[in-house]
Amino acid sequence: MAQGGILYPEDKIPFARLVPMGLQHVVAMFGATVLAPLLMGFNPQLALFFSGIGTLVFVAATRMKVPSYLGSSFAFIGPVLAVTGGDAGKVPHALCGIAGAAVLYLVAALITMRWGSGWIDRLMPPIVTGSVVALIGLNLASSAVSDAINASLAVNSAADLPALIVAAVTFLTAALIPLHAKGFLRLLPILSGVIVGFLLAAVLGALDPLSVARIRDAAWIGLPPFQTPVFSLHALVVIAPLFIVLVAENKGHIAAISSYMGRDLNPHLGRAYLGDAVATLFSSLGGGTPQTTYAENMGVMAITRVFSTYNFIMAAAVAILLGLCPKFGALIQAIPKPVLGGISLILYGLIALMGVRIWMDAKVDFADPQNLVVAGASLIAATGLGVKGLTVAGVNIAGIAVGTLLAIVLNAGLSIGRKPADSGGGGFRPSGDVS
Repeated sequence: MAQGGILYPEDKIPFARLVPMGLQHVVAMFGATVLAPLLMGFNPQLALFFSGIGTLVFVAATRMKVPSYLGSSFAFIGPVLAVTGGDAGKVPHALCGIAGAAVLYLVAALITMRWGSGWIDRLMPPIVTGSVVALIGLNLASSAVSDAINASLAVNSAADLPALIVAAVTFLTAALIPLHAKGFLRLLPILSGVIVGFLLAAVLGALDPLSVARIRDAAWIGLPPFQTPVFSLHALVVIAPLFIVLVAENKGHIAAISSYMGRDLNPHLGRAYLGDAVATLFSSLGGGTPQTTYAENMGVMAITRVFSTYNFIMAAAVAILLGLCPKFGALIQAIPKPVLGGISLILYGLIALMGVRIWMDAKVDFADPQNLVVAGASLIAATGLGVKGLTVAGVNIAGIAVGTLLAIVLNAGLSIGRKPADSGGGGFRPSGDVS
């Protein structure tokens, strides 16, 4: 039941309120979910469609006990491009690698459901999961700032001012509504910020004419262009191992949601892995992107204190309709970058602080040199690489993936020879999984 202003996963929401609240979650995830397929050479309409399907799969797999939205994973961008070389004709080969990652992820889910999450807790104690969540927000920081200002990060003339004004007004609207608004409006800070920012951009002439034309010309109804995988051993070798990043992201997200909601969701970790893995497998079989629980939507939950899974069922339905309605999709894609930048400053900041919250709740000891090295090195590496990632022998590895793997490897390596009580866990307590 709702207590202290919090709506829990099982709490129902009246339909009239559920529609705008679900749409708010779609707006929050839309920029990243569409950007990732564009960078990988996938179809964004298809990615949006499968994000809705994947979210419904996740909600069903977790028995409506874990509030999360699934969207396109950024960790796969580099490996996918290493397979396709930017050639859209090779996307089916990349889909084979994504399907391989989904199968490995599914094995990890079944192991966790059968034998509990102890092995995950040992591999990824709070110092690691907190670092992974924090570095996701920090890794995307440059994207938020460049969207809010411009790609050159320079204000050289009066022509640069409209974008700054739009970003600032969007940011302030979203920031002030949960603090001062009354009633239902208080639960819609992100959606309100986007609407106000969009309208202001239209008044200031900051809307892209081509985007406006695409809205006018887009069809109301249309199926996305489905594709099927083509077997590729190279793609399996390059992409499939990335399942470990999805494991780390999902565990970190579960820990963060648990912290903000005040309810331990770790017993449902195996089912969360199951939902994520099956969603990614479905997506890869139809031509979509790999799926992951979305930190942007965690930010919305943190600021609104609404964790109802009914929210995500509605959001998923809206996303599916968007995937089947090119005109509505074109409308969302027309949201100017300064609007997304103003919103992202809040959401990505909340993501970074969720990682800090995980450390605080687990009472991670930062007087321990091991914890300092694990957290510090992974955060700096991921933030320094940003969205560009690291290229090794022509293969690009996303900054999030590098930071995640560095945190896991450093924690495991530095723990050798140390007693469990003295090494980098910080409050590790193994717990079983509810299957």
